[in-house]
Amino acid sequence: MLFNSISFLFFFPVVCLIYFVIPKDYIKMRNGFLLIASYYFYMNWEPAYALLLLTSTFITYMASIGIGHFQTQRLKKLCLVSSLVLNLAILFLFKYYNFITENVEFILQSCYLGIDIPKFTLLLPVGISFYTFQALGYSIDVYKGTTKIERNFLTYALFVSFFPQLVAGPIERSNNLLPQFKEKHTIDYDRIMNGLGLMVWGYFMKLVLADRCAIYVDVIFNHVGAHNGGSYLIASLLFPFQIYGDFAGYSLIAIGIAKVLGFRLMENFHHPYFACTIGDFWHRWHISLSTWFKDYVYIPLGGNRVSKARCYFNLLITFVVSGIWHGANWTFFCWGSLHGVLLCIEKTCNINKKKYNGISRLLHWSITFILVCFAWILFRANNMHELIEILSNIFTNMEYPNEMQFGIFLAIMAAMVILFIKEYIEEFKPDYYQKLIKNKVLAHLYFILMISYIILFGVFRGDQFIYFQF
Repeated sequence: MLFNSISFLFFFPVVCLIYFVIPKDYIKMRNGFLLIASYYFYMNWEPAYALLLLTSTFITYMASIGIGHFQTQRLKKLCLVSSLVLNLAILFLFKYYNFITENVEFILQSCYLGIDIPKFTLLLPVGISFYTFQALGYSIDVYKGTTKIERNFLTYALFVSFFPQLVAGPIERSNNLLPQFKEKHTIDYDRIMNGLGLMVWGYFMKLVLADRCAIYVDVIFNHVGAHNGGSYLIASLLFPFQIYGDFAGYSLIAIGIAKVLGFRLMENFHHPYFACTIGDFWHRWHISLSTWFKDYVYIPLGGNRVSKARCYFNLLITFVVSGIWHGANWTFFCWGSLHGVLLCIEKTCNINKKKYNGISRLLHWSITFILVCFAWILFRANNMHELIEILSNIFTNMEYPNEMQFGIFLAIMAAMVILFIKEYIEEFKPDYYQKLIKNKVLAHLYFILMISYIILFGVFRGDQFIYFQF
């Protein structure tokens, strides 16, 4: 079920109504209802894949129980390793098996060994990378002793499947979300209005900015070879805003939904295109995933507590894995590797340790934005062949593209201006922004204007969110 679907517009109010009708003291009943609603939400895509969600939940739950039950470190580690291997094996089968076998076959054919390896035609389950990492994070935290074991299976199952952030994050930590399922949430006007405000802004970013950019960007990137350099350049400059509006929009809607119900999800984006370094960008972009890789990959590898060479190696490995997490494609490998290399360069030059103001800030922001936009081309290209085609022709034949209708261009520019103004105030005038949002008259006016703007200029094609494919 998509957040931007008619069915969700009926689903969400009904869930809220029933949840708050159940008395706040009946926490288990409320949680049971949310669990049923979450599985219903997920099963709207493919009912059979709810079994995978349940399997991952059961494996990590039993692993945590085993870690708490056994006394020896060897058996505790065996439980953790079993959880990691089984969950990652499921992820590998659905997401990476065919990619690996195709590349192995190519290598064998290059050596004149024509061997056919069996392949599977499997639809990638929506959100599998997200809920798998959330469940594995819990297992690791239990093993490290940084989180309490949740012995109530239904409560833990709700933690893994909580519908607002189930299919595209934020990837929540057990220490943050699990205890909230034991809280007595009440109806609070200010909290609900704040949550609805986040949802409205999320819908603006998705329907007005991202989906309108997609009208042009998808045509260009899905028909490489049929366009000129001007088309590639404009599409490459619009895609950063498409993916930001799409993914940050989803996160804001998810955070807003949870807030209406009384839950606090972590911030997932913080004005990433105001970053002045690549390191700063990753402190602002997909925060829940970047911190997950930092805590469960980078630091266990040794982090920065080792030699410089090993630290650079740890960074590269972390970002290569991050790239591959996004999909079984060499383009994602290149995208992750590029960010890893750029971070190593910044560390070598101590760029991240400096503070920038005035002209210096503008210069570093410009360089960072250009590098991030270039990396997004690697991310968006469908394959390596098309990536080379785009990069080879992006600065040739710079005529205005026929595909870009002037009306669409104006609508995109207007949405970008609104986005920039709002994020500029949040970033550089936070006190002023807090005064604005606390003014109830302005808050209600904001709702009316934004909803009207979305209705007038939104794209209502029911486009899927980009990160659902990951």
